[in-house]
Amino acid sequence: MEHCILKVALDTPLDFCFDYVWVVEDGVIRPLAGQLVLVPFGRREVVGLIVAVHETSEVPLDKLKQAIAVRTQLAPLSAEWIALCVFAADYYQRPLGEVAIPGLPKNLRALKTTSLDKAIKKLGKVDAVHDATPIAMPELNSAQQQAADAIAGASGFAPTLLYGVTGSGKTEVYLQAAAQILAHSIDEHNPAQILILVPEINLTPQLEANVRARFPDVAIATLHSGLAEGERMTHWLAAHLGRARIVLGTRLAILSSLPHLKLIIVDEEHDPSYKQQEGLRYSARDLAVWRAHQLSIPIVLGSATPSLETWHHAQSGRYRKLELRERAVKDAVLPKVGLIDLERKAPREKMTEGISETLIAALKLRMERGEQSLLFLNRRGYAPVIACDSCGWISNCTRCSAFLVLHKLDKRLRCHHCGYEQRIPRFCPDCGNVDIQPLGRGTQRVEENLQQIFPEARILRIDADSTRRKGSAQEAFDTVHRGEVDILIGTQMVAKGHDFQNLTLVGVLNPDTALFSHDYRASERLFAQLMQVAGRAGRVAQKEGGSVSEVLIQTRYPQHPLFAAVRTHDYDTFASELLEERQQACFPPFMYQALLRAEARELKIALDFLHQAIACVEHGGITMNDPIPMTMTRVANVDRAQLLVECASRPALQAFLKVWIATLREMKSRVRWSLEVDPVDI
Repeated sequence: MEHCILKVALDTPLDFCFDYVWVVEDGVIRPLAGQLVLVPFGRREVVGLIVAVHETSEVPLDKLKQAIAVRTQLAPLSAEWIALCVFAADYYQRPLGEVAIPGLPKNLRALKTTSLDKAIKKLGKVDAVHDATPIAMPELNSAQQQAADAIAGASGFAPTLLYGVTGSGKTEVYLQAAAQILAHSIDEHNPAQILILVPEINLTPQLEANVRARFPDVAIATLHSGLAEGERMTHWLAAHLGRARIVLGTRLAILSSLPHLKLIIVDEEHDPSYKQQEGLRYSARDLAVWRAHQLSIPIVLGSATPSLETWHHAQSGRYRKLELRERAVKDAVLPKVGLIDLERKAPREKMTEGISETLIAALKLRMERGEQSLLFLNRRGYAPVIACDSCGWISNCTRCSAFLVLHKLDKRLRCHHCGYEQRIPRFCPDCGNVDIQPLGRGTQRVEENLQQIFPEARILRIDADSTRRKGSAQEAFDTVHRGEVDILIGTQMVAKGHDFQNLTLVGVLNPDTALFSHDYRASERLFAQLMQVAGRAGRVAQKEGGSVSEVLIQTRYPQHPLFAAVRTHDYDTFASELLEERQQACFPPFMYQALLRAEARELKIALDFLHQAIACVEHGGITMNDPIPMTMTRVANVDRAQLLVECASRPALQAFLKVWIATLREMKSRVRWSLEVDPVDI
C-alpha cells in the first residue's frame, strides 16, 4: 500500500510539527496542505492542521502513528492563510499550532464533525449572491469623496491613515470605498471580500446595521467572541468559502480565512483592545498591515487620535495620510471644551458628591431643553474601596495587590482582577468600628447621586456590570438612541464609535490619575480617551434655540499641557511633542521591546528566574533592564515580575529572542513564564 507523511501542527507548547502516516488507498484522494485532520496524540485524539505532505520522514516509519481522518468536506485553508499563521508564530515567538488551531472556531476543532456538517448544510440552502449594488448613497463632502476615491483606487499594498476628527464621517468613507471595490469585482468565482475591524464587541451591532442597510443583497458575516459557537462556525465558514463579501469583527477576525480579500479597514486603530492580552499576545492592527502587504492589497487605518506608531509612519511617508478636518454634517461643529478647576481657591467650586455646581447647572440646562448628557468615569462599581477611620483598615483583596471594589447594588465587595468577592462587612474586621465608609466614586455611586440631584431624570448607566447579559449592551444603546435617556453614565464602553444624535453635553469626572501614571503611554491614552468621548457631543447641526455642544472636564491640574491640547482639539501638536519625548527617551516607535513575565508562589522565585534568564545567553547589542515586580504584583495568590528587553533594531531583537526562547525552554524551573513582543502594558 502506498503512504504519505502528513506534517501536522497541533495546539501544543512544542515548537515543531508532528509527522503522521496516511495510507493512500484506491479511490482515496491524497490529503492536501491546509486540510484539518484528526490524529492520535498521547492518550487522546485531537484535530490538527496539515502544513505539508511529504513522501518521507526523518522519523522511522514504524515509529509514526497513523492519522485517523481528514476533514475532506471542508475546503483546504489557503497557503496565504498558513503563511499568515507562520508569520504570527515566528514574530510573536509561539509554536505554529498555538496560533493556527485556536484561530479556528471551537466547533471546527471538535472531534466529531456534526457541527461542521450542519453548518455546511445550512449554507448550502442559501443562494450565493454576487450583486453588491448598494442602495442610494449619501452625498459626500469633497474631503470624504477624495478619501473614498483614493482608497478604492489604490493598487497593490497601500497603507493609508484616514485621520479625521470625531464625527467627520469616516464610516461613510469606508462604506463608499467598499462599494467601489465590490462593484469592480464582477467575477463570481473570485468575488472581492472586505474585512472591517472594530476594537470592541459593542461597536459591531451599530456598524453591522449600517452595512446591512447599505448593502441589503450582500452576504455579511460577523466574527467576535460574543457569538455562540454554532453561530461563529457558520459565519467563519461563510467567510472561508467566499460567500460572505463583507466580514465585520473584533481582533480575532484578523485570523479568519478570507480567500478573496481585497481591502482591510481597521477602525479606531489606536485602541489598545486590538492587542490580545493572553495566550498569543498579538496586535490585530499590526497583523492586518502585514496581511495587506502579503496579499498586496490596500489597508485603511482610521482614527481621530492615531497611535503614535501609526502617526510616525504617516509623518515619515511610510503610510499615506488622508485627512477629514471637518464634521460631515453641515453646520455641526466640534464641541467647546471647558475645564472646571477643582483647586481654584476664590471662589472655590462647590461640589455635590464629586460633581461640581458648574456641571450640575449644565446638566439641568440640557434636561430643560430636552437634550441628552453623558457623564464619563472610567471606573465601574460603587466605590474603589471601603475604609475604617478609626484604625485605617481598608478593603484589600486577600489574593491580590488590589482593593476589593464596593458593588452596592449586589451588596458585595469584588476584586476586578481575580474575581474574588465577599459580603460587605457590617463593621471593621480589625477594630469593630461600625462606621466604615466608601472612599472614591465609581459609576454606580455617580448614578445614585444623580438620581438624588435630579429625581425626575431618566438616568442610564452603561458599564461592564450593567451589560453582563448577552444583548444587554445593545439594548442599552438603543434606549439612548430612541431618546429615552436624559443622562447617560458610562465607562470607556460609551467613549467611542457611538453616534448619539441628541447629545450636547459631555462631563468628564476624575481624569487626573492618568496624568501621573508610571506607564509612558498613559498620556497618549488619556488624550485619545478625552478626544473620543468629547466626540460623542454635537454630532448634528445645532437646533435653533438649542444648547451649544460642550465638554466639561473636572480637573485639579487645568494648566497641564494635555488639557490645553484637548481644548483646541489639537492632536497634531500634541502627537509631535509626544514623539519628540519618545525619541529623546528611546521609547517606541524609536525602540523595539519585548517583555518577559514570570509568575511564582513567591516573588523571590520569580525574580531569581528573571536574573537567570539574563545570565543564560549572550546579549550584545540588546538592553536587558533589571527584573522588577509588576505594578500589580500579586494576582490570585501568584506573585509576578517582569524583565523588559529593548533594541534599536527589530531584526536584531527578533534574532536574539529566537535564541533566548530556545534557551529558556531548556531551563528547569518552577516558574511559569511568558514572552510578549511589542508590549503595550508595562
